[in-house]
Amino acid sequence: MSVRHIASLIAVAASLALPVFAAPVAIVGGNVWTGTSQGTIPSGIIVIDKGRVVSVSRAGSHVPMEATVIDATGKWVSPGFISAFSRTGIVEVDAEDATDDTSASSSDYSVALDAADGFNPDSTAVAVTRVEGVTRIVVAPEASSNLFAGQGFVADTSGDVDTEISRKAFLLISLGDHGAALAGGSRPAAWAQFRAALDDAGAYPARYFTSNDGTALGRVDAEALGPASRGEQLILIEAHKASDLNAIMDFATENPDLKIAIVGADEGWRVAPRLARSGIPVIVDAFSNLPASFEQLGATAENASRMMDAGVTVAIAHLGSSSHQARLAMQVAGNAVANGMSHDDAMKALTTAPAAIFGLQGLGVIGPGARADIVVWDGDPLEITSNPDVVMIDGDVQSLKTRQTELRDRYLKLDEHNRPLAYVKP
Repeated sequence: MSVRHIASLIAVAASLALPVFAAPVAIVGGNVWTGTSQGTIPSGIIVIDKGRVVSVSRAGSHVPMEATVIDATGKWVSPGFISAFSRTGIVEVDAEDATDDTSASSSDYSVALDAADGFNPDSTAVAVTRVEGVTRIVVAPEASSNLFAGQGFVADTSGDVDTEISRKAFLLISLGDHGAALAGGSRPAAWAQFRAALDDAGAYPARYFTSNDGTALGRVDAEALGPASRGEQLILIEAHKASDLNAIMDFATENPDLKIAIVGADEGWRVAPRLARSGIPVIVDAFSNLPASFEQLGATAENASRMMDAGVTVAIAHLGSSSHQARLAMQVAGNAVANGMSHDDAMKALTTAPAAIFGLQGLGVIGPGARADIVVWDGDPLEITSNPDVVMIDGDVQSLKTRQTELRDRYLKLDEHNRPLAYVKP
């Protein structure tokens, strides 16, 4: 049975409001990149049941009689990719404030701001991201009133009203140039604010018995910072320059109980051995290779590969236009391969690495017991001309329609007679 035949069956089932693939599903014949010790399995067979991977085996292995078969012969099969950093779904039109929930510069709160409260699964960017093979998105707010941006979350890209959301998956703070500006104009001011805020969280609630304000935070923000200050929540720190990265590692040494990761790290290659020893993972745009600011003077297209070679846990994301273009992470990873990273490491940077950083159990791999976020590709996933033929989230086949594809199809087949008269220059 062809993939197109399967797609038509899914459409019929959806129209009848029946469950899709109630029986087991077998994806047969693809070049399966597992992300596990099984490596890449040529002509592999994946059996899926009840949203989980039952088995991953080589050609000729048993396929359950009752299984619906998706023929992936000659295609690639990968775990659903994880967008390691984005603002997908919390902004629709950047220039229209009413559709932008990324930041709140006039708010009295910062740490307590929960980006999940602004997530819109109907956002056009969610579907556009899904059809490029991304099944989970890490979504972050943006720092605006001070260096604390607020609480980030992880969501699937199904676009369903009841989209699965892991709230408060991490706390984002901004250091470097941006954090310095927000904290009063200097890096010392930013670090002083950060340390004072952690002190407020540690002294909560006693410090607030007689007042709503602490040294750096109000009552609500101090309470919200509590889990991160106790090492129970990931602190994601935005920084780029080598000296800022060293300052973060010094801070981590002083506070070994905190869980820290870094996003940005354009000069990470300069301190890669120390990053590896510290165990601090990084999320990078592997093709940020220009000195766009004074904190990126050492940027290079080999940044990701050099850090990976040093033993740093590296996740790749597209950090430019992160609201609508998170889907370009695969292209960025392909560029990383062109600049020294192995293909296998680039695939890990899109799957297993972000899953490990954000504690996403059962995601980023294809193995027994894993959640069935799986993509069937018509070519190498890191090749810019490749496209997904099938996208699964928890075993459910997803729509490959977006507003863009519907507009394309509408105007591609438009009857010439129905077109309005066009102006023709005399």
